[in-house]
Amino acid sequence: MCGIIGYVGADEVVPVLLDGLRRLEYRGYDSAGMAVMGADKIGILRAAGKLKNLEQRAYHEPLHGTAGIGHTRWATHGAPTEANA
Repeated sequence: MCGIIGYVGADEVVPVLLDGLRRLEYRGYDSAGMAVMGADKIGILRAAGKLKNLEQRAYHEPLHGTAGIGHTRWATHGAPTEANA
């Protein structure tokens, strides 16, 4: 892991996580992901490459909830792929 952000509160979590991950971009990374606690399941989004790729996934595959965790990753074990994000 390179950077981790979590949020539990009253607001929708995805914008909070994406903002937090943007603030961690200076640390460098090759992939990113997030998990969001929904009403009946945990939704997961992952993307290789820049955070913009994860933002696009979040736009096209929206997750809704008020608790979640996001991370950025440098591939030190395993390739920098979406499956490993």
